[in-house]
Amino acid sequence: MIETLLAALVSGLVLGSLYALMASGLSVVWTTLGVFNFAHGALMMVGAFIAWTVSEALGLGLLTGIAAGTLVAAFIGVLIERFLVRPFYGNRSMLLITVMTTLAAMIILEKGAQMIWGARLKQLPRLIEGEVSILGATISAHEAVLVGLAPVILFAIWRFTLKTRTGRSLRAVGQNQNSAALIGIDVPVAFAIAFGLSAALAGLTGALLGSIRFITPVMGAEPLVKAMIVVIFGGLGSLGATAGAAYLIGLIEALLIVWLGLYWTPFVLFLMMIIVLVFRPNGIFGGKE
Repeated sequence: MIETLLAALVSGLVLGSLYALMASGLSVVWTTLGVFNFAHGALMMVGAFIAWTVSEALGLGLLTGIAAGTLVAAFIGVLIERFLVRPFYGNRSMLLITVMTTLAAMIILEKGAQMIWGARLKQLPRLIEGEVSILGATISAHEAVLVGLAPVILFAIWRFTLKTRTGRSLRAVGQNQNSAALIGIDVPVAFAIAFGLSAALAGLTGALLGSIRFITPVMGAEPLVKAMIVVIFGGLGSLGATAGAAYLIGLIEALLIVWLGLYWTPFVLFLMMIIVLVFRPNGIFGGKE
């Protein structure tokens, strides 16, 4: 029993690391613009496919592939903001419109990926071969790298938003767009940076995930749903709350899989999200209304 719980704990740590990277990107966009980017999972898929193309098809190495996937995803994220979100700034129905436009972007990216790369399963090599034992549970060395890398990336994003001029401008725009514009902040540029940073995180996550799971045009759908659960569960607009909720959801999911199986786990996670929305609309780590 203890060995099973330790294995679930380590599995939850790996899941939490993935969810934290995905959800932090959603959180950045929500904090700055107040909208959800439903193309986020598709951007993760693009990052994985680009990494595979550069690494395997072109033979330029895995690290080069990961870097390329991250950059291409960031570029596409900026394009989505420029052409599918920016035209509707100030519109009374902006939230609903951006749901539709980003969903359209998701479909276009998924179908485009299927046309370019086909439906055949692909997979990236691991950053490091071998296995690592944590608390008596064995995971791949690649997953161990992911567990160690996620907090570093999250800390870097936190420092960026807190200590740099650009990061502080994103926070200012998220708090009040009109006031930010009055003090000289270019609000559209801040929005583009937020989308680019969010998409870069998605692309990086996809490239890292491509060594653990198969790469397919729809590989981002499930992580997107889990990332949305994490963002809502932790509290919208807080990177720290999002990160904490990601690891908590990862642990809960791992335990539920052990106790209830794969079939019932998604149902329980969604039920938990509904309960949180009813009793804690700002999330379990968010402040009271």
